[in-house]
Amino acid sequence: MLFSTASNRRIEIDGYAQGTTYHITYYAADSLVTRRQIDSILQRIDSSLSLYKPYSLITQFNRAARGIAADEHLVNVYNASMATYKATSGLFDITVAPLVQAWGFGAQKTNTLPDSTVIHQIMPCIGSNKLLLQGQFIGKQLPCIQMDMNGIAQGYSVDVVANFLQQQGITNYIVEIGGELRIKGHKPNGDKMKIGIEAPPDNDTAAETMQLILALDSGAITTSGNYRKYYESGGKKISHLIDPRTGYSIQNEMISVTVYATDATTADAYDNALMVMGRDSALHFTEQHKNLAAYIIYRKPNGDVADTASTAFYALMHH
Repeated sequence: MLFSTASNRRIEIDGYAQGTTYHITYYAADSLVTRRQIDSILQRIDSSLSLYKPYSLITQFNRAARGIAADEHLVNVYNASMATYKATSGLFDITVAPLVQAWGFGAQKTNTLPDSTVIHQIMPCIGSNKLLLQGQFIGKQLPCIQMDMNGIAQGYSVDVVANFLQQQGITNYIVEIGGELRIKGHKPNGDKMKIGIEAPPDNDTAAETMQLILALDSGAITTSGNYRKYYESGGKKISHLIDPRTGYSIQNEMISVTVYATDATTADAYDNALMVMGRDSALHFTEQHKNLAAYIIYRKPNGDVADTASTAFYALMHH
């Protein structure tokens, strides 16, 4: 064998999981990981965290009166969620499930918007401080408390797959699930991996999107957008972003937030919270947290679309 490039084959695995697509690219001498392995990893995560699986652990928790014995995935995501809940003063809250449902963004669709009475009735069931972990048991103070980990589960899935690749000795890869991704290493020629971040169109009809290209050799990127997940109700846009502290769907200038962090669980956990904060608070928060970088697209008062970024994100753009 004279091929010195044999160690640098580009291997791609594409599949479908968690209601979206995934794409994995890695560089190695030969195929070290199969699609079947990836699918089985993601199915295990789904059987723990998916609200769409009636047999999942999270569904069992939501139906339970006091709590359930969890697996490692549920415990891992629970711990990451609680850390984010504390760091964001309650803006990231996995107990938001009944509110998500009430506002029509849950698995069961609703046509009527909740009034203040309904929100008032739900609020005692909201608050991650009403959960507790004892060993492997996740408990709740009230039977009505339900968890929704959709704000962090996909990022966590990316990390689990990335860690699996590393265990197989793969050091150069991109793992992407539903647009959330994690990167490590370089292309065979030594170049950093290039990532395109799509920004939403200027308005609902514009086909063009702004495109941002980042060259990275490690870390994770996730995006939370307000431009697809909303519906019109009596001429008012109802956003899927809910402030768990008030119970109400928020209306602010944010269109999307893209977060860079060392791992995808962290990036994913913070992207929604930053959306809820609004531009100025989100920028301030990101500058205070050195493990995060953020790129924000927002609507100006005159309706124009503009963008801004934290100091650390500008540094990433100009490498």
